[in-house]
Amino acid sequence: MDRHTKKATAKTIPILPCQTLQPVLDFYSALGFEITFQQKSPNPFAVVEYGEIQLQFFGLKAHDPQASYSTCYVLTDDVDTLYEAFRSGLKAAYGRIPTRGLPRIGTLKDMSYGVRQFLMTDPGGNCIRVGKQISEDQSHQPAPKETFARALHNASLFADSKEDPAGAAKIIDRVLRMTDEQPTPVQLLRLLTLRADVALRLGDEETGRTAQEQAQAAAAQLTEVERESVRDDLARLADLELP
Repeated sequence: MDRHTKKATAKTIPILPCQTLQPVLDFYSALGFEITFQQKSPNPFAVVEYGEIQLQFFGLKAHDPQASYSTCYVLTDDVDTLYEAFRSGLKAAYGRIPTRGLPRIGTLKDMSYGVRQFLMTDPGGNCIRVGKQISEDQSHQPAPKETFARALHNASLFADSKEDPAGAAKIIDRVLRMTDEQPTPVQLLRLLTLRADVALRLGDEETGRTAQEQAQAAAAQLTEVERESVRDDLARLADLELP
């Protein structure tokens, strides 16, 4: 085709699986989505919309949400506002911010590959990545050379890109056991907050509680300028729920 030929307008819409529709629809309704279409037969199917975001779902009895690899990316120009709206909706619907299990919403953070994003996973096990491009360079940046900055870089990738909380836990535990070097107060707060987060994802409530308490103590020692630099981490620490 000639490169000057006008291309047809197109839009991509993900169609994601779930075991049953209703829990998924309840989740997206809590986020503020509108259910714009739903059918029960001949096949379970539904559409939800939030502004220009549209997601479609089909029911599949054999689908296992815990083993799901389904995912899609939502690109927005205001990820902070969207994140706060979704958190508020979930808290109103569930009485808390669900940070582990299904459904759940992750932390909002700047990633090393040029996006500011958060991940949320619905009751069907579908991971919806929501982000805003903050850099022209979309390639993974090399890990920093400094010990604790490097640990944070790698642990964050394991926890929030690879969704490997066990891998993130190993990185953090190893660096916090060091005796010849010490993290800065900001680095310590960030490491402990992430450690509490991944511990809860792994069902290790004892470690999660200990790390949470240590992170809260570390946060109390920060200056106002330091607290502003870790506002995403402090928001995440506040969201962590322990029974």
